[in-house]
Amino acid sequence: MNLFKSLAATALLSSSLFAQATSVDEIISTYHENIGGVEALKQLKGVKMTGNFQQGQMQFPIEIVNLDSGKTYTKFSVQGKDFKQAVYDGETLWSINMMTLKPEKSTAEDTYNFSLNSNDFPDALMDYKAKGYTAELVGTETVEGADAYKIKLTQEPIKLEGKEVPNVSYHYFDADSMVLVMTETELHSGPMKGATQIMKFSDYQEVDSLYFPFAIMSEIKGQPGGSPITIKSVELNPSVDNAVFDFPTAPAAE
Repeated sequence: MNLFKSLAATALLSSSLFAQATSVDEIISTYHENIGGVEALKQLKGVKMTGNFQQGQMQFPIEIVNLDSGKTYTKFSVQGKDFKQAVYDGETLWSINMMTLKPEKSTAEDTYNFSLNSNDFPDALMDYKAKGYTAELVGTETVEGADAYKIKLTQEPIKLEGKEVPNVSYHYFDADSMVLVMTETELHSGPMKGATQIMKFSDYQEVDSLYFPFAIMSEIKGQPGGSPITIKSVELNPSVDNAVFDFPTAPAAE
């Protein structure tokens, strides 16, 4: 930590020299150490986050569950009704259609692409070499007024219309605190296909000796505004009934 602070304070260093001041593995390992340590992170079986999601002037309760098995769901409530999105039970990916109020399974290709994330709990950077990923320090950029290391992560290829395409994302780490502050990922499906989704992370707080961002901002690059998520609580190793991931056999609402 002192090394990075000293580098940031040295005005004679150019941005290129600043980017070369440390290696990609040093950045990743320092980040994991700063949020609680690799061993503690590897002991996690799951994380449940609850809070509020804001869309325009409206706020909605939101619940996000991620398990080490790869199972996951996001649930938010609108006018007393619960809507699940991106629910994955290990085989099937589904969501509730906001217009029809009925559950719909994703395409086989979208399900395959989503399943590639199954081994990325608690994050894709953990043991990235063992997974066959590559990580490259490509420089520094300014994020929210502060210098940040920019790492390019290349994971296993995804499929688009039957063809394999690169699966690349960018991760930004504050050069002073060495925590993740932003990610950039190209969207390959849905109405925003082709756009770049930006996720910003801040307000890290301790939960049972691990640190999590309690403020998350979702944006589309080049478009105004964004959708902030305010986390109210984080539960580690939650008890979750497997049935909540199952595709409903009947419409969720009428």
